[in-house]
Amino acid sequence: MNETTGSGFVDPSTPVPEAVQTLGAGDPVTTLWINGEGGMTFRVGATRFAKWVPAGSGLDLVAEAERMRWASRYAKVPRVLESGADASGAWLVTSALLGESAITERWKADPATAVRVAGAALREFHEAFPVEECPYDWSVVARLERAHVEHGPGDPPPIDRLVVCHGDACVPNTLIDEHGNYAGHVDLGDLGVADRWADLAVGSWSTEWNYGPGWEDAYLESYGVEADAERIRYYRALWNLA
Repeated sequence: MNETTGSGFVDPSTPVPEAVQTLGAGDPVTTLWINGEGGMTFRVGATRFAKWVPAGSGLDLVAEAERMRWASRYAKVPRVLESGADASGAWLVTSALLGESAITERWKADPATAVRVAGAALREFHEAFPVEECPYDWSVVARLERAHVEHGPGDPPPIDRLVVCHGDACVPNTLIDEHGNYAGHVDLGDLGVADRWADLAVGSWSTEWNYGPGWEDAYLESYGVEADAERIRYYRALWNLA
């Protein structure tokens, strides 16, 4: 089994961008996911995945490629094979990992396993990186500046622990192998140093979106922390704002 990237709406009539067809070099190209900004994800043959975003979307695949190259030295993430841009948009091609998204039908039918793996996987991800060597910032200030938002949702709580955060730790971005083990993480465009609760608040929240209510505590327990109501409330509000 190979990496998938989530369950966004796919319109079968949506044409594959010319740049992605060229990247395919004759291999079959399958549209997997389309986001609200027009970004698309494709499976290319059996061993590659491609992201494409239209020009002017505000989505920065150059930044994501840089982060993935850096992160690949420490964690289970796809290897960047190619990236580039033309007048129509930008693209990023990565290797496939031997796993599938934690929200495929198999894992939606077994949320206890999926949640356990996702929580423990985020802990492994956080533990893998040397914070002092990370060149990327995902702090509250950096996020607000990037979003062009002047004021956050109140004063941020004191830092619990600085880690290299994933930046989009929602459970679809955790990959699980066929044996039910952590296989890797995808979608690292916002990776950077921040309080670990910036990831934990959203990762635990996403269990409800994807599996239904009642799984947040199990996620946090698998990570190895107890719920912190103040930090959860703040970082979820920041997520919605920025």
